[in-house]
Amino acid sequence: MSDRAAIETALRALGAVPDDALDLAEAALLLAALDHPDTDLGPYRRHLGDIAAALARIDAGPEVAPRAVALAGVLSAEFGYRGDTDSYDDPQNADLLRVIDRRMGLPVSLGILYIHAARAQTWPVCGLDFPGHFLVRIEGEDGALVLDPFHAGRIAAPPEMTALLRRSGVGEELMPEHVRPISPREVLLRLQNNIKGRAWRAGEAERAAEILRRMLLVAPNFAPAWRELGVVEGKLGRIGAAISATERFLMLAGDEAASLEAEAFLRHIRRQLN
Repeated sequence: MSDRAAIETALRALGAVPDDALDLAEAALLLAALDHPDTDLGPYRRHLGDIAAALARIDAGPEVAPRAVALAGVLSAEFGYRGDTDSYDDPQNADLLRVIDRRMGLPVSLGILYIHAARAQTWPVCGLDFPGHFLVRIEGEDGALVLDPFHAGRIAAPPEMTALLRRSGVGEELMPEHVRPISPREVLLRLQNNIKGRAWRAGEAERAAEILRRMLLVAPNFAPAWRELGVVEGKLGRIGAAISATERFLMLAGDEAASLEAEAFLRHIRRQLN
């Protein structure tokens, strides 16, 4: 698939499926392909299949510890995936095509590969809404373990998670909301949010708008992205697009305060049309 419009069509189709039916790795490949529209995705899809097949060859059984060891062994030892500790902010680390090429990336991009491999075995697995450092939870008949894809899939017990919180400066104590399971769609949004955040910090408003539009391809009802897109389009002087995005946000938003703020913004930008 080399046509950008075809890639966007495929992403919209994925955006319409239920969360539990969303092919996370395929969606991440397609999102990355928007920056490389002439790339043949065939070898990357085969590589994802190879990862799943390698894990399937291991008789990990129903218990969680052997599953965790097998998953980390395949991704880290066999395929060589690791966190990019030398150039963490390199944009390639959030681009799944380049992550596969380089065998390194961010916690969330690596986590997508862990989730993909485990789901291929029908093991219960999910990402966690852990601040500042994406983690993966895998389950077995005897319980669950949390893995850190950035550090070779090592087990992240509560003391390690508390240390991660403190190092990132986002908290002192581990709270239940820090280990909230998130859906595959939320994982994709977190991946794209990394890219968008880097664009904002670099002063690249056009790139930020592009990433927000990509987020909305796979999550068309994600109200915060519509709200932010309205603001960015307004900053870029595209008043019609700003109004359209903000009106969409107002259709979806349930928070009264946010809606009132957006309505005020909408009145402001509509005045610019007169």
